[in-house]
Amino acid sequence: MSDEPGRRLPVYLVVDTSGSMSGEKIESVRQGIKALLADLRGDPQAIETAYLSVITFDSSARQNTPLSELMLFKEPALDADGTTAMGEALRLLKDCIEREVKKSSSTQKGDWKPLIFLLTDGQPTDSWESAAEELKKSRPANIVACAIGSDADVGPLKRITEIVVRMEEVQPETFKAFFKWVSSSIKATSASVNTQGNAAVNIPQPPSTIQIVP
Repeated sequence: MSDEPGRRLPVYLVVDTSGSMSGEKIESVRQGIKALLADLRGDPQAIETAYLSVITFDSSARQNTPLSELMLFKEPALDADGTTAMGEALRLLKDCIEREVKKSSSTQKGDWKPLIFLLTDGQPTDSWESAAEELKKSRPANIVACAIGSDADVGPLKRITEIVVRMEEVQPETFKAFFKWVSSSIKATSASVNTQGNAAVNIPQPPSTIQIVP
């Protein structure tokens, strides 16, 4: 166990809910979050350390679920409609991190560096460049971005983070494999901070259906 009890691993899911995500895609995300939650709740180290939040963005951005411990986390109702305000979502993410993640002080160490998973199937329709550059420059979190489908623009994602993957096949099984990988990443990082006190992100190799974008 960690010798620094009480330090949390904040995890933010930032999900595109624009109109292009309607139908099977958004249903696959709903089922993916449900499976992710069930998987994490079965892992003692994740239960102790991981806290989860969901931010969605379409024509605007909102925090559907505030940063919550796993056993109290409430699954958000997800609907897909509108445009893709990713810039607004990135600014909201930064605000949420500043507000919810405990900072270190002279008497107490703060939370571990947050882990972010950003999913989008298109390209931003708002002003996103400055928000992306600020996130990449300040590095307030370890960010993994996933481009959903062959039409998704990886350019903006590369401006946010160096860890970008693509889901070529937009099928329920592919989403299932992606969220299983997300769960494995969270559990591996939780185990790392709990047993080694190591804040480094611990991302396993993605499944064959998820390609790393060079």
